Amino acid sequence: MKKLMMRGGLMLAAGMMASVAQAQAVKPTVVLVHGAFADSASWNGVIAVLEHDGYRVIAAPDNLRGVRADADVVADVVKSVSGPVVLVGHSYGGSVISEAAEGAGNVKALVYVSAFAPEAGETAIGLTGKFPGSTLAPTLAPPVKLSSGGNDLYIQQDLFPAQFAADVPLASARLMAAGQRPIAEAALGEPETAPAWKHTPSWFIYGDADRNIPPAAMAFMAERAHSRQTVVVKGASHVVMVSHAMEVAGLIEKAARAD
Repeated sequence: MKKLMMRGGLMLAAGMMASVAQAQAVKPTVVLVHGAFADSASWNGVIAVLEHDGYRVIAAPDNLRGVRADADVVADVVKSVSGPVVLVGHSYGGSVISEAAEGAGNVKALVYVSAFAPEAGETAIGLTGKFPGSTLAPTLAPPVKLSSGGNDLYIQQDLFPAQFAADVPLASARLMAAGQRPIAEAALGEPETAPAWKHTPSWFIYGDADRNIPPAAMAFMAERAHSRQTVVVKGASHVVMVSHAMEVAGLIEKAARAD
């Protein structure tokens, strides 16, 4: 009898472990795409929450060279994933995921984090100027001339904390300033061609104190995309995923669970 009970207990435990593994297996993979003047480390807080909750996460490379070229890189990452994907973009990364998800049958949701969601023919720079409120232009450093042609853009390091990450501890914001990834000037003026948000469910989250992209512009894009849920974080800067990682991760998980 004791052996039978032990055997039954082992079978029950094995069954429970299998059920947990199966539940984890059906969760979508979350693919994160950073934006200009940031890097994949900007997602660290969000990644920690998602992984704790059982999600597989990939921080995809974003070369910040041009919408189509960057979208092709992200699309290749999405194609490598077997199973559904929630594609998440920050800032310029929103333009990239909109393009990368077009034709990708396994992308079940798009999440825009302080991000652009352009219509075909629209550009990031055009949307920034569509509504008042951006103070980015005066904070840019003199462009870095590229030997291959064109310019790279950076935010001046001393102005970076207030412009980009005003609600992040100053010491952390200074580290972000030193480690910022530049964006090719031409990328901000490259038009979107086929935005996937027109037929893929979308979610939006941004701060009402964003100084890069006017909050009014993001509200406009969210409404136009028929966002399933739009979260506006009071007092949050452009890097809402750094300062409010729990809220951003929570919205991503809602998108992952949605039908």
